[in-house]
Amino acid sequence: MKKFRRLVQRGIHAVSAALLAALLLAACAIPKDKSEEKTGSYSDAAAEGTEQDVQTVESMHTQEPETAEGGETDGGEEAVTLSKGDHNGRYCYDTLTEEEQAWYADMYEIVDGMYTGAALSPQGYGTVAEQEIDRIFQCVMIDHPELFFVKGYSYTTYTRNEEIVKISFEGDYTMSAAERKQNQELIDAAVEACLAGIDSEASEYEKVKYVYEYIVLHTDYNQDAPENQNICSVFVGGESVCQGYAKAAQYLFDKLGITSTLVVGTVSDGQRHAWNLVWVDGESYYLDVTWGDASYRAYDKEENELPVPPINYDYLCVTTKELLQTHEPDNFVPLPECTATAANYYVMEGACFDSYEEEALTAFFNNASQEERVTVTLKCTSEEVYAAFFERLIENQEIFRYLDSGGGPITYAATPDRLSLTFWLVNE
Repeated sequence: MKKFRRLVQRGIHAVSAALLAALLLAACAIPKDKSEEKTGSYSDAAAEGTEQDVQTVESMHTQEPETAEGGETDGGEEAVTLSKGDHNGRYCYDTLTEEEQAWYADMYEIVDGMYTGAALSPQGYGTVAEQEIDRIFQCVMIDHPELFFVKGYSYTTYTRNEEIVKISFEGDYTMSAAERKQNQELIDAAVEACLAGIDSEASEYEKVKYVYEYIVLHTDYNQDAPENQNICSVFVGGESVCQGYAKAAQYLFDKLGITSTLVVGTVSDGQRHAWNLVWVDGESYYLDVTWGDASYRAYDKEENELPVPPINYDYLCVTTKELLQTHEPDNFVPLPECTATAANYYVMEGACFDSYEEEALTAFFNNASQEERVTVTLKCTSEEVYAAFFERLIENQEIFRYLDSGGGPITYAATPDRLSLTFWLVNE
């Protein structure tokens, strides 16, 4: 829990603010029955109230009667020749078998082309269980944030002598091809403006940090935002929820050549949530852009009398151990154990302390002053070190020795579970 306080020399005035948790994804299990049509929703199950924050995929299945002996039906589908694009390196794709990958590639081509129906590769008939269609499609949607116009799918199975001879598959779309093109043009313009701010020589860490900060500073958390389950909400509307934030981050990482994926699960209060897994210099880390946004932390809360920093860096490149303090992934696909700390924000910014040393603190705050930082955040490596920092800087008010307040108050945010402290000045 993050607590906000204001420090005034020789006096402390306290104001508390609760950390808001996320409403997210509700993965509806869709049963498949060959004798009847089944449907399921991708957006109607929210973690709280009627809000929608994380979705599963809408599906529909039809079982066609067997054809005559030796006969075969075409199902009236489009005559489509599917090209097998290269999906190697896509996180979920790489977890599938060769036959499942063939269906994954077919599904992607079908929905990307907005076809009304095309046959899945016979390669999977008799090898891939029909029930796996939903899981494979989920993999497609997780791997490809650019499919913002897709909300679900339907398929029809054709049999001969109780053996599958064809599976016809098609997507369910939220907009027409013309509307998709119009939205893509708006997304392209927004992404171009975003990426123009990145140095061509930026390191992988600098690219990840830039994306994290850019989305936070250009997006407001709003559960009522249109298209809030996809990248349109962020790049076109500037408002979204966790799945929109995470997919937008993934989309930008793709453009920058940074490997990443979408992760869904629950947070500490049981609500559904979405975040990212990202690779920096060959090591995996978690990051949660939504929880880095002050507008999320303040959403649906009484307005705080104190302004808060716009960015929280506690969830920029963290380990599995740190993540599991507040997040629990669904493990829809196997996830790596993230143990590296080299690209953690506090480590990279020289803001991680394993002891209270005045000389090191002086250098740290002097550097922050030279860089004209509005907010200064530091992290401790243990509860003992955190307790020492809290006592010295806050209870004993030694922060005024390091941070020039011009005689005014200093506001701080204490996050004991993350072992971090944030300080900033407030103009009254």
